[in-house]
Amino acid sequence: MTKRQITIKDIAKALSISASTVSRSLADHPDISRETKEMVLAYAKEHRYKPNPLATSLRTNRNQTIGVILPEMVHYFFSTVLSGIEDEAEKEGFRVLVSHSREEYGKEVRAARAMLEARVSGVLASVAKTTDTYGHFEELIENDIPLVFFDRICRGILTDRVVVDDYNGVCSAVSHLIETGCRRVAFFGSPSQLAISNNRRMGYEEALMKHGIPIDPDLIIICDNYTDALEMTEKMLALPNPPDAFFAVNDETAVGILNKVKLLGYRIPEEISVCGFTNNSICEISEPALTSVDQHGYEMGATAMRLLLDHIQGKREDCKVVSKVIKTKLIPRHSTR
Repeated sequence: MTKRQITIKDIAKALSISASTVSRSLADHPDISRETKEMVLAYAKEHRYKPNPLATSLRTNRNQTIGVILPEMVHYFFSTVLSGIEDEAEKEGFRVLVSHSREEYGKEVRAARAMLEARVSGVLASVAKTTDTYGHFEELIENDIPLVFFDRICRGILTDRVVVDDYNGVCSAVSHLIETGCRRVAFFGSPSQLAISNNRRMGYEEALMKHGIPIDPDLIIICDNYTDALEMTEKMLALPNPPDAFFAVNDETAVGILNKVKLLGYRIPEEISVCGFTNNSICEISEPALTSVDQHGYEMGATAMRLLLDHIQGKREDCKVVSKVIKTKLIPRHSTR
């Protein structure tokens, strides 16, 4: 038979004190004497007392849970972001409730409303590709639930955000391609409604202009997944003046490019260079190993969670919106010259 979990009332009865005194002792309330706190904590530890999160949430109208809305779960970058989020939350005794939008606006809306109904203490969110209205996020703020965006942000909502230095990251990568001898660099980007997409494209164009290379619209397309990359790479290499290098908005797309380039008989990197963005684990096991931009997902997750916890715990001295930028680092490998 399973042994019943003891409650605050059980501790109060055993120690001949009130339940409110037990509760305040466990919460380290300043009005309770050190001797009483030590007595309560010793008894609670001996009898393996665990707080009831549901009772706490009903009493405070909040719980020790942070809601996280991700566009993708299997994506390497978002999995590393989640690791940073969870580790930082655990340090402060918070749990993490994760919801997966699968890049669908409707699922994202339902996830945000589920977070609201669950009375979470705060929400971390990265916007889906298909999201173009943000009422569901505004609803969280209107209900006094702190919100922090990471990676994919909504510029129309004034709240904290943590982003990667996409512009300089891409500029550095494309400059590397040019400085190693490439002159026709193709850009495979993602949908333009995402701020990161525009920043990465601007970084690409800046690198070309810095090196005196004209921007060719034929070399710029929307393509951000492995399957589409197989088809679009072949089409681009069939152009009258084809590219001698490819920059892809993520590593999955870059690997699709790399595999198609090899299948068509080109030598990498002697004839065509390929560079990705994320520094996924697949970079080192692809053949050849893929040059990529490390966007430090773990650091992004930990930084976003710290911003949110500072808000929840009242450690912020003002109400100014905070924007944190995570620096990137180019990791050259064998797919570039």
